[in-house]
Amino acid sequence: MTARSVSWWVTLVGGTALVAGAVVACGGSSDSGGIVGSINGGSSGNDGSTPPAAVAPLACDDSMKTAFKPDANTTVLLVKSLKKGDSIAAAPPTGAVPAPGDVCVVKLLVGPGHAGPAGAPSTTPGIGIEVWLPAKTAWNQRVHLLGGGGMAGGPQVKLDVFSPGVGVNPWDVAGTEGAVSATTDTGHPDSNSNFLMNPDGTINTVGWDEFSQRGIHEMTVKAKALAQAYYGTAPKYTYWQGGSTGGRQGMKQAQLYPEDFDGIIATSPSVNWSRFITAMLYGQIVTQRDLGGVGMTTAQVNAVSNAAISACDLVGGQHLGYLLDPSKCTYDPATDASVLCIGEGPGTNATASCVTLLQASAMNKVWYGMTLDGTAPSPSVDTGYELALSGNHRWYGYPRGSSIGTSPIPNFGNIFGPTTPTTIATDLVALELQDPTLATPSFINATGNGADRWKNLSYAQLANAQDRGVALQAAFANINTDEPDLSKFKARGGKLITMYGAADNLIPYNGFINYYNRVLSATGGLANVQSFYKFYLVPGMGHFPMNGTTNPSANPPIPSDAFNYTLLTDWVEKGIAPADKLSIGTASGTSGAICAYPKAPTYVSGDIRVAASYNCQ
Repeated sequence: MTARSVSWWVTLVGGTALVAGAVVACGGSSDSGGIVGSINGGSSGNDGSTPPAAVAPLACDDSMKTAFKPDANTTVLLVKSLKKGDSIAAAPPTGAVPAPGDVCVVKLLVGPGHAGPAGAPSTTPGIGIEVWLPAKTAWNQRVHLLGGGGMAGGPQVKLDVFSPGVGVNPWDVAGTEGAVSATTDTGHPDSNSNFLMNPDGTINTVGWDEFSQRGIHEMTVKAKALAQAYYGTAPKYTYWQGGSTGGRQGMKQAQLYPEDFDGIIATSPSVNWSRFITAMLYGQIVTQRDLGGVGMTTAQVNAVSNAAISACDLVGGQHLGYLLDPSKCTYDPATDASVLCIGEGPGTNATASCVTLLQASAMNKVWYGMTLDGTAPSPSVDTGYELALSGNHRWYGYPRGSSIGTSPIPNFGNIFGPTTPTTIATDLVALELQDPTLATPSFINATGNGADRWKNLSYAQLANAQDRGVALQAAFANINTDEPDLSKFKARGGKLITMYGAADNLIPYNGFINYYNRVLSATGGLANVQSFYKFYLVPGMGHFPMNGTTNPSANPPIPSDAFNYTLLTDWVEKGIAPADKLSIGTASGTSGAICAYPKAPTYVSGDIRVAASYNCQ
């Protein structure tokens, strides 16, 4: 794979898929199989009688529309053969790209969907799935599926419009790697979250279920069945790779469908969904309540963030440019004359990026995290990194030095700074409180459209929305994806890897540390968990595999998608477990160390920009 990462529950009857009068095994990772019998009764041949005639593998043409019928809910919408170099009309922002190899693309629709008035966001014909099959001579017997981002919608059900995964494209996986790949729209168009509210304002439980888990499970089962029907043999290994929402999707499969995958890469997984997404709005509420609705500029946020980096990045007496451990940074802009405007306390800064004492306090609040009453202790006393939250502290804050004033996703909105909220957060608050007017105007519902009434929320009301989101988990199809017992995934032999940025500027990494520690408690302790699940906290990395800090000169170690995938396949297929310390190349050609949690890079001696200068301890 060459692309850089930006980064469900109807089971087939009897564990089989029907293909043109044949029964196709579609479970597990067995390398035996193929078409195993006839649905018309008759003998299997095991008693010495004549075995049934073999069923020819499917062809990449319209005959597949009738030949592949895994269940009554599944329809083949499109089958198209592409030769190497043929143009792929991909969805924006990818645009037209040449096919990297000979591939067959198949579009599926898995019903029954969700009935309703025409044009209502919650009305859907079903789950759109796009499967990419490498040439029959090129298949490496792997299924390598890809996760989505944000709300994970897409145009899969539209004919002749091909949609990419997040960062890694399915046609690259099929045409270059030689694995079967697939993506899914999880049952809804690529838009905001208003599909999760029925026209009468009630909760769309079907939509939540398809988005939370059914869409991914259906894609997995169908991709395996189609691979077996197309190649005439079952896949040997099945892998998941996703980040953010795609990471959450991978974790959901390990928790709910442990048999689906041999290996899972869950980068920056968005577990604790209702907790952290509600808290994504906290910085904007701080702006409304404390700053009179006047947002700080991106330049101001970045200036204070860069000052935090400079105050806390010393390693061996030198500035590293990013923080090895943000939890140890107690920088307080309210006491820093170099960022405070003249006339504000000890302030000496006369530039346009200077900040007031009130703005400095607001930054401290966003770094500490969401509280019930909008207060935050002095960072010299408490930086907000406790493993288990209690009392007034409702969710974790963002790491000092992370780029919270500029979203890494175009048109996504801001955590803090300019007063453009992340719509995924305003939408969720509207869904939690079942009031569409709390959302932005992009939220459409028959009972009322979004009217930006989120701006009027008090700190206590935001906390109440979070509480409602937790209480509604059953109706929300357990979107929090926070089940800590992964023993069934371990028992089936699965392997799991998580990379998480210590400068994540969309999802505070503390929330995942909280979850991982719960996994350790529920799944037999550190040694037992690390025998199948390695979690690495990557200094300086943002929500996606990129520099997540406000320092453009920062050169943190960033594990690539290809690096992570090789770690996983070597672990599954060769038994080579990822080391506790990994040396990762940087953009400048040096290296950095990342460590398997709970260990962290500790400087020993030598060049601070070389992995060999650090131990993990």
